Amino acid sequence: MERELALEFVRVTEVAALAAARLMGKGDKEAADQAAVDAMRRMFDTVHVDGTVVIGEGEMDEAPMLYIGEKVGAGGPPSVDIAVDPLEGTNLVAKGGPNALSVVAVAPRGHFLHAPDIYMDKIAVGPKAAGKIHLDAPVIDNLKAVAEAYNKEIEDVTAIILDRERHEQIIAEIREAGARVKLITDGDVSAAIATAVENTGVDILFGIGGAPEGVIAAAALKCLGGEIQGRLCPGDEKECARIKEMGLADPRQLLLLDDLIKGDDVIFAATGITDGDMLRGVRFFGNRAETSSLVMRGHTGTIRFVRATHRLDKKKI
Repeated sequence: MERELALEFVRVTEVAALAAARLMGKGDKEAADQAAVDAMRRMFDTVHVDGTVVIGEGEMDEAPMLYIGEKVGAGGPPSVDIAVDPLEGTNLVAKGGPNALSVVAVAPRGHFLHAPDIYMDKIAVGPKAAGKIHLDAPVIDNLKAVAEAYNKEIEDVTAIILDRERHEQIIAEIREAGARVKLITDGDVSAAIATAVENTGVDILFGIGGAPEGVIAAAALKCLGGEIQGRLCPGDEKECARIKEMGLADPRQLLLLDDLIKGDDVIFAATGITDGDMLRGVRFFGNRAETSSLVMRGHTGTIRFVRATHRLDKKKI
């Protein structure tokens, strides 16, 4: 994929972030999500790709736009698969919380794992600790590996994890090991990415979150040189059958980074909606707004932070 496309996908996340940000703190997560979806879908019509949504807002009968299988783009080549989360952290925007993002990941056809909307157990780290952790290893062993990779004491390692009842045991083990814990209410895509971005203060992600979000995070970590491992968590036989339809003979197999996304020809773009560890949220100034974005290419390892000022047209946002 040509590098010029990278900035085109930043425009896609920017408009979604601008639309959602207007509803920050207003307590209506559905409205914020719909605003982001509508804006992102319109902007895709201007991007010259032959795109197919493989991770999106749900199945065709669940979502009117950006549904799985929907064709987007103004036409190509290239022919690409697209993974989107127009608003990652709907509750965060509704409550004015931190780290809400709009994200897009793009790769050649067939390169993404078409993850169903079920849970995935995950572990993620940045480049220095890549290859030194394992999803099945004890929590203490993974924390020690990260501490050694970063040349710090285990007491100075920070693990990030969703604040959920299902994680009580893991949280207890992290604390018993002496490491620091950062609990988040939502948004494990941004949390996984934060492990691989300097100065976020986050070293490792643990815990169970959405499988589609795991694939999107994998796209970013491939660009950053980090690592994520996952295992799908089917809740019943129907979900097991769905996983097998994806081509995974064992629904509980360990999924490595290259299983989640093949190759390194991937583009990842994200724009901050609310202030976060990596990106500032949208700022409004009269008839203008400012956005902060991140765009990366796996093929070259290029990472760009993009700060943009937009003239507002309320009819288009």
